[in-house]
Amino acid sequence: MAKIYISLGSNIEPVRYLKAALIDLDCHFDELVLSSVYESEAVGFDGTNFLNMVVAAETRLSIGDVVAKFKKIEQDHGRVVGAKKFAARTLDLDLLLYDDVVCESPIVLPRAEILYNAFVLWPLAEIAPELSHPVVQESYLHLWNQYDKSQQKLWPIEFNWSA
Repeated sequence: MAKIYISLGSNIEPVRYLKAALIDLDCHFDELVLSSVYESEAVGFDGTNFLNMVVAAETRLSIGDVVAKFKKIEQDHGRVVGAKKFAARTLDLDLLLYDDVVCESPIVLPRAEILYNAFVLWPLAEIAPELSHPVVQESYLHLWNQYDKSQQKLWPIEFNWSA
């Protein structure tokens, strides 16, 4: 079984779509571990605030099959195929880590946003504080502690979900 880490985000009916994504992830993956949910300002465009979280899970699927499953879940919940990158969305699922794999294909892993976006790094550090980034060889907690928190505003919110 591979250990994967998934970034979830939404700024269109975000509570609804995060809960829907968690139901689907729970059906397709094992041993879900959820971070807190964080609200953050849109990054890269002017838009309504996002809700973001990171989920750890286990899978027997390949990297390509995991990504395909995420795309299907996004589309099942109203994500428009081919929509521009910096835009409002019902649901965004990104594979951050697949064990300690470093690759360029079928996607780039580890995902670059881990090091640059607070809404990815903080929840990842919350659920995997001692895990080391496979390229920079620093723990996610250390990376979060060193992160310039003035770059992006985000804050934890109350969010209830159970499988």
